[in-house]
Amino acid sequence: MEVDALAHLTRSDAEGPLARRIALVTGGGSGIGLAVARRLHAAGAAVLVADRDAEAGAAAAASLGSRAASRSLDVSDPEAVFALAAELDAAGVAVGVLVNNAGIGRVGTLDEATADDLDAMHAVNVRGVFNGCKAFVPAMRERGGGAVVNLASVGGVVGIRDRLAYCASKFAVVGMTKAMALDEADSGVRVNCVCPGRVATPFVERRLAEYDDPEAARAEMSATQAVLRMGQPEEIAEAVLWLASDASSFVTGSALMIDGGWSAGRS
Repeated sequence: MEVDALAHLTRSDAEGPLARRIALVTGGGSGIGLAVARRLHAAGAAVLVADRDAEAGAAAAASLGSRAASRSLDVSDPEAVFALAAELDAAGVAVGVLVNNAGIGRVGTLDEATADDLDAMHAVNVRGVFNGCKAFVPAMRERGGGAVVNLASVGGVVGIRDRLAYCASKFAVVGMTKAMALDEADSGVRVNCVCPGRVATPFVERRLAEYDDPEAARAEMSATQAVLRMGQPEEIAEAVLWLASDASSFVTGSALMIDGGWSAGRS
């Protein structure tokens, strides 16, 4: 990755609410992360797509065109995350928007889930967010501010059947977001998270294809939301943009529900 080129591109004439800012989006190679990368880029930001799948990340950055670059990154590896932060700092690339999107999911009740499942969820979904914030928030603080948006889940606010390890990890993300927001309240760094319901991502589409009756499974998943449909990645990306921009300058420590009414209760 040519970080110097990314630094140069941020001095372009791009316009929008995120003009002249650099956004780092983890897990930006597909699904919600890709939609977020596209939306932030359209809003004027220079975007660094970080993804464990190097090819997906590179393709995502290439699709954005100018003001974009990619980097292979495993967010569960603190050395890799800190190495990226050091490399960007050495090149004068100041990340002002951090989107901790990378995450994984697993199905299982207490009887079905294993300690390895719990550890895997924690390594990516919790430690991944922690590593990103630990590596990039101090520099934001030194520069007088920034925006962190963590991807949690409706499963971080209400329990979901058959998702023990996943819910445990996402509840942790919500708690970490709120605690960090208080700690950074005087630093100019705002920390928020979004809590999507079921979203029609490529991952979900692959899961649906595994069912004997994919359309029946789709209808069942859609019925979880009060609006009787799954969300679209672009709808989540709009919320991330708002939290990343100055339009939400009075918002920190929030867990923004984007769940089609799932968490409002059963009708």
